[in-house]
Amino acid sequence: MDQQDFTVSNATRTTTAGSPPPGPGLGKRSDRSRLAALGRLLVRRRVLVLVAVLLAVAAAVPIGGGVSDRLSGGGFTDPAAESSKAAKFLADRFGSGAPNLVLLARTSGSVDDPLDATAGRDLSRRLAQEPGVLSVTSYWTTPHALASPLRARDGRSALVLLRLAGDEDRVRDIAKELVPRFTGRQGVLRLAATGTAQVYVEVQNQSDQDLFRAEAYAAPVMLLILLFVFGSAVAAVLPLLIGVCSILGTFVVLRVLSELTSVSVYAINITTALGLGLAIDYSLFIVTRYREERARGLDTAEAVAQSVRTAGRTVLFSALTVALSLSALLVFPLYFLRSFAYAGVAVVALSALAALVVLPAVLGLLGPRIDALDVRRLFRRGPQPGADHDTLAGPATGTATGGFWHRLATAVMRRPVLCAAGVITLLVLLGLPFTRISFGLIDDRVLPISAPAHRTAQSVQEEFSSRETSALSVVLPTVSGSADRDRIAAYAARLSTLPDVARVDTVTGSYAAGRQVVAASAASFAAGDASWLSVVPSVEPDSSAGVKLAQRVRADSAPGRVLVGGDGAELADTRDALADRLPEAALIIGATTVVLLFLFTGSVLVPFKAVLLNLLSLTATFGAMVYVFQEGHLRSLVGDFTVTGSVDISIPVLMFCVAFGLSMDYEVFLLSRIKEVYIETGDNTQAVAAGLERTGRLVSAAAVLVAVVMLALATSGITFLKLLGVGLALAVLLDATLVRGVLVPAVMRLAGRANWWAPPPLRRLHRKLGLLSA
Repeated sequence: MDQQDFTVSNATRTTTAGSPPPGPGLGKRSDRSRLAALGRLLVRRRVLVLVAVLLAVAAAVPIGGGVSDRLSGGGFTDPAAESSKAAKFLADRFGSGAPNLVLLARTSGSVDDPLDATAGRDLSRRLAQEPGVLSVTSYWTTPHALASPLRARDGRSALVLLRLAGDEDRVRDIAKELVPRFTGRQGVLRLAATGTAQVYVEVQNQSDQDLFRAEAYAAPVMLLILLFVFGSAVAAVLPLLIGVCSILGTFVVLRVLSELTSVSVYAINITTALGLGLAIDYSLFIVTRYREERARGLDTAEAVAQSVRTAGRTVLFSALTVALSLSALLVFPLYFLRSFAYAGVAVVALSALAALVVLPAVLGLLGPRIDALDVRRLFRRGPQPGADHDTLAGPATGTATGGFWHRLATAVMRRPVLCAAGVITLLVLLGLPFTRISFGLIDDRVLPISAPAHRTAQSVQEEFSSRETSALSVVLPTVSGSADRDRIAAYAARLSTLPDVARVDTVTGSYAAGRQVVAASAASFAAGDASWLSVVPSVEPDSSAGVKLAQRVRADSAPGRVLVGGDGAELADTRDALADRLPEAALIIGATTVVLLFLFTGSVLVPFKAVLLNLLSLTATFGAMVYVFQEGHLRSLVGDFTVTGSVDISIPVLMFCVAFGLSMDYEVFLLSRIKEVYIETGDNTQAVAAGLERTGRLVSAAAVLVAVVMLALATSGITFLKLLGVGLALAVLLDATLVRGVLVPAVMRLAGRANWWAPPPLRRLHRKLGLLSA
């Protein structure tokens, strides 16, 4: 079948329901365009605009520069969950709870030697006197009958378990002060630290180091690619200018928000990555359009105006789509996820603002000097008129037929069913590993293997037979330890018979397999009319087995109201909290995307097609998440990390929202050019081929640059940041190639003129809103 076989005639075009009118009138709309008027104004006031921007940037540096010191390192659990309430009740009523700081004490001989035992008791006493320490439990201060789990199998090391007071930030600050003073050589003891508090300290330190390393890695690579893509050194600097403005502005926003609510420190990483990525996308699109308009003979002011009218409108819609995708993270109760919404929405909005305000002013100042310092001349022989625009520009109408992307689109549209079926099958196969996903929570294993907290935690796991540091806390707020000892004893004995329970400790003693094994009373398990039990598991708490154990404990008949906390309970609660809010988040993303794309295109079918294809494009990313990071395949390609057999439960949600937004970014770029050509020609097939020709190289270049930024994030030593970087880079590259290059042309060819159909009421609504002439 040749090209003319699937060309829509003018006669057919004029009778198509919902088709926009062809070319006549387009110029008049552009003359009235508000965005074009904004472009002309910015060119006239370019010096004033740039001076104001420089002053704003100078003011932002001291305000946003130290923002990471004011952000939080936690936010991975739901503060309203039962496990969180149990932890708070234990801290408030008992001054106790699951340990959040663990010290591993080693000796040169035996922990029972008199000198070592004296040093251990003295250490425990000094720790208990430190501000912010609620409780200290050590091998040397625990009754002999209960102390054996705190002694290593070889007798050469012992545990000191601390409960630090306060929220995650307060706990982290106390650990920062305590650990340097109480680790290393302490008399005859050698101490090392781990536990939740120390893990958060080291993860934050590692994150700061990773951010610096990522920037150092990405900057030269990105600059080289920018030079190649833009062709001139002057043009290549523009995305960096836009990125600096958006990133610094977002740091200021996060600094203000940190005074009002908890904000995760990891939002800094996504701010930098998204800020640079979107700055590249938006700058590339506007600068390319500016060069096209200049090549058509327009002067600087009018070229800027028309670039803002066309490419600027696309940037505006793209930013809205990405921001709304990220805003869906606000519905989740984990402030780790909400923080990415704060940072993401801010950096998207500021990137778009900088692209629509700062960039036109700079282009107005530069004029034809945008192509100064043309680095490609170093690699060319002889003059090539117009070559400055060959890489990412060309005729604005997009009617050229000789380019690679035009030929690809034409080939795909000759066999749309075969091409679409092949790509869909490939993406589904790549996504199959996601069906095996297992969820977990952040622990020491997200750190590099060489990290002190990670090494110490692994030593504790290998050298000690019990999981004292991961016990479930069962709080009975209204059951008195003195008045109801028999009921508590019976309850503890019953819990000790549950599968995967090693021991239950409470005020009446310790129980294992339904029998009391230690009769000694522990007064710390009772306070007034409240009591609590410590359920020591025999399985990994942060696993499916740990979740099932927490669920069995909650399902057991208790002598009163209970609150169950601990690692397994936290994982169960976090999973439920995310599952409960997922439909709401999906509705926000789906509905806003469909509405925005309808306003952008005037089509009913195209928005739904875009959502479905974007979902499909993410399947491979989620499959890779499990195949590589959960199961450990291809580790050599992404850097070393600890394979835990699970994926942090919040990361798939985060990756989906960010990747979906970036995918829609490219969708809007492509649709904008397809729509332009369709308005001019009324030929759907020609519009798709020409649109892909005009954006294929553009989107590919942008995708490569964004992937470089994301892969820089993947150099992180923190596993979940590495996963996020690799996953987003893969999502961007697949979306810009297989989806935009094959699936979109195939599906739009199959839909034909229905792509642009809308019922009369919606058609009138779209025309009334006047978004075509924004």
